[in-house]
Amino acid sequence: MKTLPSALTPFVRSDVSGALLAETLGRAGEEFSLAELSRLTGAGAGVVHREIGRLVDAGVLRDRTVGRNRMVRANPDHPLFALMRDLIAATYGPVPVLRDLLAGVGGVEEAYVYGSWAARRYGDVGDFPRDIDVLVVGSASRRSLAAVASAATDRIGVDVNISRISRDEWLADEPTPFVATVKGRQIVDLKSGVHDD
Repeated sequence: MKTLPSALTPFVRSDVSGALLAETLGRAGEEFSLAELSRLTGAGAGVVHREIGRLVDAGVLRDRTVGRNRMVRANPDHPLFALMRDLIAATYGPVPVLRDLLAGVGGVEEAYVYGSWAARRYGDVGDFPRDIDVLVVGSASRRSLAAVASAATDRIGVDVNISRISRDEWLADEPTPFVATVKGRQIVDLKSGVHDD
């Protein structure tokens, strides 16, 4: 993942910083290794190390060494912790929130964010997204996906809409207009948090 300026939260240093903050501030009680944060955000180890260093120096995150691993976690005592957590949840929070909520749903083979939120994540300039569009590939029940959409909307503070298609529809040689449109635009893979082309 390139270190692009953030189009979702313009005062966040970079897209990688926003993704790292979403993983850490959203789960304030958990510790993460730098390798785990690299995997969750899709960012390279060097970029993660550099961005985490800046966040630790600013007091936003705390770190400690366990053996050969540097472990980091949110600093809930930071005077702006609640404000930062809420802002990051609304802007970068969809990836970890949706990934966690969908992990508990059977029949989810793949999941992507598409539409205006994905475009902003790629750095496209435009108005702040009014909703978040998610595509689930698989056989998950519509009832389960509606419950995930409702829970995600409550946690993120932005409407979440989830569409479901079968694996055959996703892989069809002649895709439906909807699938062709989704595949022809920017999407963010919810399993890895990485931009897909």
